[in-house]
Amino acid sequence: MLTHLRISGGALTKLAFLMGAGTVGGAAWLVLVREPHPGAILTGAGGALLLIGGHRANHGAGTPFDRMLDALLDRVWDGAILASIAWAARGVDERIAAVALIALGTSFLSSYVRARGAALGYTVEESHVTRGIRYALVVAGLAFGWLDWTLWAAATTSFLAVAVRTSQVAKEERA
Repeated sequence: MLTHLRISGGALTKLAFLMGAGTVGGAAWLVLVREPHPGAILTGAGGALLLIGGHRANHGAGTPFDRMLDALLDRVWDGAILASIAWAARGVDERIAAVALIALGTSFLSSYVRARGAALGYTVEESHVTRGIRYALVVAGLAFGWLDWTLWAAATTSFLAVAVRTSQVAKEERA
C-alpha cells in the first residue's frame, strides 16, 4: 500500500533534480521549435523543481554530491534554456540572440566566481533567490514575449551577483 511507502530525504532531493532536468530538456526543445508559451510553462516547472531540489540539498538532507549537483543543474538550466533562446532567435531577431548569449555568459561567470572563491577557501554565498529571480525573468519573457528586457534584466542580475561575490572575496582577503 502507498501508506507504507517511504522516500528518504536524499532520494526526494534527487527525484526533484531528475524531474527538473527532464523538464528543462523538454522546455529547451519547445523553445528550439519556436513554441515559447508551452516552453515557458516547462521552463518554469523545471526551474521550480531545481530550486526545490537545491533548497533541500543546501538546507536539508543534502550531501556534498547533492550540493554539487545543484550547481551543475543550474548551469544545465542556463545552458539549455538561454542557448535555445539564442539559437531560435538567430536570423529572426539577432538582438534577442545576442542578449540571450550575454545572459548565459554572465550567469556562467557568476557561477565561476562563486566556485573559484570557494575553492580558494573564501566564504562566497550562494543565493537561490538570485537564481529564482533569473528563472522568473526568463519564464516571463517567454510567456509574454518580453524577452528583450527580461533577458537584459537576467544578465544584469547575474552581473550584480558577480560584483557581490567578488566584493565578498576582496573584503575577506583584506580582513
